[in-house]
Amino acid sequence: MAFRKLLILGGTGFVGRSLAARWAAEPAAAGCAIVVPSRRPSRGVALATLPTVQRIAADVHDPATLERLMQGADAVVNLVAILHGSAAQFEAAHVVLPQRIAAACLRAGVPRLVHVSALGVPEGDPQSAPSRYLRSKAAGEQVLRSAAGLELTILRPSVIFGADDRFIRLFARLQALAPVMALAGAGARFQPVWVEDVAAALVRCLLDRATVGQVIECAGPEVCTLAQLVRLSGRWSGHERAVLPLPDWAGRLQAAALGLLPGEPLMSGDNIDSMKVPNVATGRRPGLESLGIRPAGVGAVMAPILQAGLTDADRRRSARR
Repeated sequence: MAFRKLLILGGTGFVGRSLAARWAAEPAAAGCAIVVPSRRPSRGVALATLPTVQRIAADVHDPATLERLMQGADAVVNLVAILHGSAAQFEAAHVVLPQRIAAACLRAGVPRLVHVSALGVPEGDPQSAPSRYLRSKAAGEQVLRSAAGLELTILRPSVIFGADDRFIRLFARLQALAPVMALAGAGARFQPVWVEDVAAALVRCLLDRATVGQVIECAGPEVCTLAQLVRLSGRWSGHERAVLPLPDWAGRLQAAALGLLPGEPLMSGDNIDSMKVPNVATGRRPGLESLGIRPAGVGAVMAPILQAGLTDADRRRSARR
C-alpha cells in the first residue's frame, strides 16, 4: 500500500527517534509524512534533520486531539510507556490511552495499529503479574484486542539498548563514580534487544499485512542476568566494579531512598517486582527472525560505543583486569 501519513505516538523517545529515521529512509514510504505529537516537541530536536517529520505540540491523552491527529493517517504506532509511577499513572499511560487510541483510530477510519508492549506480560489474567507495570501493560493489550475492526500487531521487546539508552550507559556511568555496585534484582534475567532491531521490526510490521493479529517477541541473541550486564557495562567503559547483590528487603530500601531524589528514579519497588518475571522470549510467539531480522548482540553494539569514550588511563586499567 502507498503510505501518505504515519502517526507515531511517543515518537520523541528512544525507540521513536530510531523508528522515524528508519521509516524516513524506507523506499516503500517515500513521500510519507511522519507526524510526531508531543506535549514537549523540543524533546524531539534530533528529528528536525528528517525532512518528512512534522513535530506537533499536542496532548495525545485528549480524545478529540487524538482523533484530529489521525485524520488522513494510514497507520499509527504507539510507543507511549512509563517505567515509574503510581497505579493511576500506569493505568492512564498503559490502559486508558490505548483504549482512547483504539477508539480514535476507528472513528477516524485508521484501523492499522502497531503497539509496543513488553516481554513478561501474563497471557491470561493481568492481575496475575507481580508489578503495576506488567499488570497495566497486559491490561492495555487486552483493551486493544477487544477493539473490533482494529488491525493490530503487538511487539513485546525485552530491555532495549543503544547509543542513547538509559540502561547499559547508566550502569557504565554509575561505575565510574561508585567503588562498588550494590544491586537489587541482581539475578533478574533479560534478553537485551538493540533499538535498531526494534525499529526495523516496527517497519516490517507496518509494511507486511501478514503480521496483523500477531504478537511478536523482540529479543536479542543472549540471555544475561542484571549483574552480568552491569559487569559488562563496567568492563567496556573501563570502570568495572564488584557487584554486591542485595536481598529483596535491602533492594526495596535502596529503591525507596532513590525515590526521594529529584527527577526520575533509577529504581523503584515496582521495578523490583517486575524483575521477578524473566524478561526473556518464551519461544511460543514469533520472534525477530520471523521478520527476517537477525538480532545484534549487546556486546557487538555497546562495547565499541562505551570503549570510544575510554581515556588512555581507562584502557591501561582495563587491560590489567
